[in-house]
Amino acid sequence: MAKSQILEVAGREVTITNPDKMIFPAGGHTKLDLVRYYVAVAEGALRGVAGRPMILKRFVKGIDEEAFFQKRAPTGRPAWIEVAELHYASGRSAAEVVVRDAAQLAWVVNLGCVDLNPHPVQAEDLDHPDELRIDLDPVPGVGWKQILDVALVAKEVLADHGLTGWPKTSGSRGFHVYARIQPRWSFRDVRLAAETVAREVANRVPDLATSKWWKEERQGVFVDFNQNAKDRTVASAYSVRPNHDARVSTPLSWAEVPECRPEEYTLATVIDRYAAVGDPWRDIDAAAGSLEGLLDLARRLGPAEKPPKGTGRRRSTMPLIEIARAKTKEEAMTGLARWQARHPSVARHLHAADILVDGMRGRSSIWYRIRVNLQHVPAAERPPQEPLEVDYDPWANVLWPDQDSG
Repeated sequence: MAKSQILEVAGREVTITNPDKMIFPAGGHTKLDLVRYYVAVAEGALRGVAGRPMILKRFVKGIDEEAFFQKRAPTGRPAWIEVAELHYASGRSAAEVVVRDAAQLAWVVNLGCVDLNPHPVQAEDLDHPDELRIDLDPVPGVGWKQILDVALVAKEVLADHGLTGWPKTSGSRGFHVYARIQPRWSFRDVRLAAETVAREVANRVPDLATSKWWKEERQGVFVDFNQNAKDRTVASAYSVRPNHDARVSTPLSWAEVPECRPEEYTLATVIDRYAAVGDPWRDIDAAAGSLEGLLDLARRLGPAEKPPKGTGRRRSTMPLIEIARAKTKEEAMTGLARWQARHPSVARHLHAADILVDGMRGRSSIWYRIRVNLQHVPAAERPPQEPLEVDYDPWANVLWPDQDSG
C-alpha cells in the first residue's frame, strides 16, 4: 500500500496520505477514489461550501467507526488553507477551515472527511446566514413517495413567499430543500422563517407532514427547521455520505424529483451524471431572496404551539421509557434487542415509529440514545422504567471550564 501520492489540483500539489486505504469496501472505493470524485465534481461541490467555515467530520478509522467532529483547523495546515474564527454560545471559539477551491477541497477530504459540513454563512459575515435549509426527516415506516410529496409542498410554500427552493437527496433517509437568501437577517430570524415553512407545510398537508418538535409526537415527515439554528451544519451538495453504498447528497431539478430514487445516486454514478448533465444548482447563487414574506406569515400565524411542561424539566405527554445510552449505534441497538427479548409481549405492540433512536452530539462525536414510546401498549401491560441496558456517560472525565485547575 502506497504511503502517499501527490495530486496536482487547482495549481497546487496536494499530498494524499494512504491513498489505497479502503473507504467503501462494498464498492471497492479507496481514499484516492474519494478525493478524485470530489475533484471531478468540484465546481458543484464548491457551490455548497465555498467561503463557508466548516466543521471537519473525520472518519479516521473508516466509516464503520464513529466520526469525531473537529471544529479547529489543524495547526499543521498548509499556508494556503484559510480559516475563520467562529464564536460559540459556550464562550469558546474556533478557527474553522474555509474552502474556496478544489485543492483545499482535496486537502479536507484527505483528513478523513467523507461528507462536507459547512455553516450557512460566509466567512466575511458570520452573523447573517445566506442560506435557509429545510431537512425532511421521515418517521420510521414512512415511504419515499411521501417524503417527495412533502418536498413538493415545501417548494410551493417557499415560492408563495418569494423564495426559490433547490432540491437534493440527503444521501440518507431524508431529503433537503435549500433556498438562498440575502444575508440581512440574524440566525434567530432565519430559524423562525424555517419554522414558519414547517408549520405552513404541516397546515397544508397534515396527513403527510409535521412540525412538532418533540420526536414522540411526530407522525409522517418532520419538517426539521432547527437545522437553521446557529452552530448547526448539514451535509452539503455532492457530499458522499458514510453509508456502505457510498450514496451522494445529490442536487436535482424539480422535474427529476417525482421519479428520483436515492439509491441511484452514488460515488460511482454521480461522476457520470455530473459529466453528462452538469450541476442542476448552477444558478442558485443568482436566486437569493427575501425573508420578509415568511416573517410576515410568522406574525400572522402567531407563536408556535409550545409543548406542555410540568414543574422542572419538560414532562412528555407520551408514556416514554429510556432503554439505552451508548457510545455507538450498534451497542444501543444491541441493548434494545435485549430489552425486546425480555418483553416480547410489549414488543409485539410497538409500531416502527415508537422506537426513538437519537444521535446525540457529544463534545466531539455522536452518541446514541434509545427510547420507547408505549402509546400502543395497553396501559396495564406497560413496563416501568428499568435500569438502562447500556448506560454510557458521554461527559465522564470531561473537565469543564469552571473545574480547570489554577
